[in-house]
Amino acid sequence: MSGTSEGPAPAADLDRSAVTDSDIDLAPRTEPPTYRSVFTAAPLAMAVVDSEGLVVSANDTLGTLLGTDPGALAGCPAADLVDLASDAGTWHAYREVLRGHRPRLRCTRRLKRADGQSLWTQVTLAPLAGDTPGLLLSVADISARRELQARLRHLQMHDPVTRLPNRALFFERLTAALEPESHGRGGTGRIGLCYLDLDGFKAVNDTLGHSVGDRLLAAVAERLTRCAEEAGHTRAGAPLVARLGGDEFALMVEDSTGTDQLAELAESVLAALQAPFELSGRRLSVTASVGVVERHTAGTTPTALMQAADTTLYWAKADGRARWTLFDPERNAHRMTRQALASTLRPAIDRGEFALEYQPLVGMEDGRVRGVEALIRWNHPQFGVLAPNRFIALAEEDGSIVPLGRWILRTACRQARRWQLDHPEEPPIFVSVNVAVRQVWDSDLVADVAQTLAETGLAPHLLQLELTESAVMGSAGRPIQALKALSDMGVHIAIDDFGTGYSNLAYLSRLPVSVLKLDGAFVRGFQYEGRDTERDAAADVANPADEVIVEAMVQLAHRLGLTVTAECVETSDQATRLRRIGCDTGQGWLYSRPVSPDRISELLGSPGAGIQAGVGNP
Repeated sequence: MSGTSEGPAPAADLDRSAVTDSDIDLAPRTEPPTYRSVFTAAPLAMAVVDSEGLVVSANDTLGTLLGTDPGALAGCPAADLVDLASDAGTWHAYREVLRGHRPRLRCTRRLKRADGQSLWTQVTLAPLAGDTPGLLLSVADISARRELQARLRHLQMHDPVTRLPNRALFFERLTAALEPESHGRGGTGRIGLCYLDLDGFKAVNDTLGHSVGDRLLAAVAERLTRCAEEAGHTRAGAPLVARLGGDEFALMVEDSTGTDQLAELAESVLAALQAPFELSGRRLSVTASVGVVERHTAGTTPTALMQAADTTLYWAKADGRARWTLFDPERNAHRMTRQALASTLRPAIDRGEFALEYQPLVGMEDGRVRGVEALIRWNHPQFGVLAPNRFIALAEEDGSIVPLGRWILRTACRQARRWQLDHPEEPPIFVSVNVAVRQVWDSDLVADVAQTLAETGLAPHLLQLELTESAVMGSAGRPIQALKALSDMGVHIAIDDFGTGYSNLAYLSRLPVSVLKLDGAFVRGFQYEGRDTERDAAADVANPADEVIVEAMVQLAHRLGLTVTAECVETSDQATRLRRIGCDTGQGWLYSRPVSPDRISELLGSPGAGIQAGVGNP
């Protein structure tokens, strides 16, 4: 039954009210005797702290831990005993606990004993239980645990084979070096990296076994470490040497002074690895390729720096190995552009981003347009109009040359037929289309040509297919069979850039070739008959050897029943001499640059359908 009158006080309250001053022997405040006995004998180092942060009393364990008399600690600021004022965050939290605004503080501190010995401790500060005033400070020695953690971290962050920092520790240090806080610490604000791998290391593993390979890696690590130490003698600090995995190593230079410093380090690395290694009675020689990157830390990320280093290492290997190569922004931009083009090439065909221009092939005797060469252009939405030398090699690499070549063939044949229908009064001109050998291997070129001619109505003799000299003469089997089938169909086969490859005219007699296109390098030697007083005194003169070679090739080609086209005809002097030695047709800026289909229509519609020197230029 409940009531409104107050009952007797709870037992706990009665016990607390029975405590008298005679029970208190810890001045100025005391705990119950049971508390004092526990406090004094506890294996945990403890002290009672008042609200002002002063030690009221400390147990023997704390005195032993700090190497001092526990009685001498009374009245000392607790913050000084356990170093709570060394950083602003901990000091603020400590003050909040003293004021009762925070329930607990726990932190790790490295303390120094009275005898000078250091130890790691975990410090805890919390209010005493119940209504007892004051706070309890406890200090636990965690030195052994920290030492174990340090050993475990060392094992985790170091390579067991070479004992160098591993990839994880390297990236931890690299990330720290690139943090914005490190930029203003008084250094150079720059960072350098030598990224290397061993040339031919896989062969060592495969032939001698992984145990020998591991010993070789350890020996390489020793030499790299010596290089870093020697570099550190003349600098603020030695570079960090790390094994990133496999046979890949890195040397990171914080606060680098420029590319000269990194180049010097790379040279020392190559020199250090040049001497043979003596391993278990074996004498092994290895070389290394080194990619070198040096830049401002501001605005640089670990990913960007490593990508640049990896790219530069690839360049060093591509340039011949056993060398170092410095990162080149322009070369990298070209590589990035190349990748961007490669990734968008196939979709660009479907989007209709390609167009053809046509360059006239002109009869040397009468100046009439006999045919045109179809030249592809890529109207790239980002990079503008691109010439074929920017993307054809990419198309050959990834196989997109097959659909692209098929589109060129059909577009060119359709246009040639259109000109024929639009100018019935003029002799029809042929169209010449470049073909890559991969089109022969990866598609049925014969079937594609037959289908295209049937669809467009273009006569086979009005189509000429151009292949490079090395592609035709270095091939056998299917390419030769395809060329013979196309020749039997009535299509003309031309060898482009003749004179730069095999130049085997006897071999030509066994190929279904009807046209040779002389490489422009020969034609450029036909500059002038001699010096002209009106020309610059340093002007080029004709190279007699070029004329002898070209004349011999033209005569032999004619004896084999082939016609000859001279490429890159740019001056009337060249045209005159080429005509004199018997070239059949010419192609070059003297007659016309590559132009649109409409411009070719205009040329065909002009009286005589001929081109005088330069008339066809836009």
